[in-house]
Amino acid sequence: MTRADMHIHTYYSDGTQSPADVIAAAEAAGLGLIAVTDHDTMGASGQVKELAAEAGIRAVDGIEISAYGEVKVHILGYGQDRECAAFKRYYKEAVEGSFARCEDTLKKLKAQDICVPIDKVLAERTVEGTPVHSMFICRAAAKLGYAKTAGEFYLSYIVDGKCAHSRVGRLTPEQAVKTIKECGGISSVAHPGRISLEKNVKEGLISRLKALGLDGIEAVYSGHTVEETVYYKELARRYNLLVTGGSDTHSTVGSRRVGTPEFYPDEQLMRALERF
Repeated sequence: MTRADMHIHTYYSDGTQSPADVIAAAEAAGLGLIAVTDHDTMGASGQVKELAAEAGIRAVDGIEISAYGEVKVHILGYGQDRECAAFKRYYKEAVEGSFARCEDTLKKLKAQDICVPIDKVLAERTVEGTPVHSMFICRAAAKLGYAKTAGEFYLSYIVDGKCAHSRVGRLTPEQAVKTIKECGGISSVAHPGRISLEKNVKEGLISRLKALGLDGIEAVYSGHTVEETVYYKELARRYNLLVTGGSDTHSTVGSRRVGTPEFYPDEQLMRALERF
């Protein structure tokens, strides 16, 4: 069986690890299959595939689209064509939207007497040209003394429901699924246990997305309880959806490490990934 991690972030979005760091961690964890799923960008894909091949690890192109409907619903995409017209259009809008969202957030923070200059935010971006992530704002704010850590600032000001939260420039989950499908990829609902909807409402959302082409559910996830994992695997079975899994690793600090929890893709998922 192939051990896999299909939800990993690098510094091409809000992670702190390089593609080389990720491959080294994947080797150490004994992984045979990985997908780097940076937020709203596939910039790391080429480097990841090259380094993974050298290490004897299979890498599938990935992305995590930070979508919003009634609440935050992230959509993972695997194998979508970066040269697809729909993806190019999406990416252009994602980058432009991220700057508009950043401007909106900084304006809201300024209304609270929290002044974070845009140049300080952009200084937190490792790769020029990628979308501006909210965590860059948080890191800059923490360095300016507005919080002890970026995570603390995020929870105090940026998270949904707080004063500086912004949804400007976000796709809906429906649009995310359609974009991935149009570009030949496989879509999966990320960390469903973190979607802040009642079970019946969440199931209704998954049913609607399935009708639009949704392929899977990330049932095996670092933040899920045993009960949640069982529940979402059963939900995937009922809706004939693939079961995906991953760590959602962003750094070497904390419990989310590359390769955790253990995930072994079943034959159905491996067959679906063959064309990539």
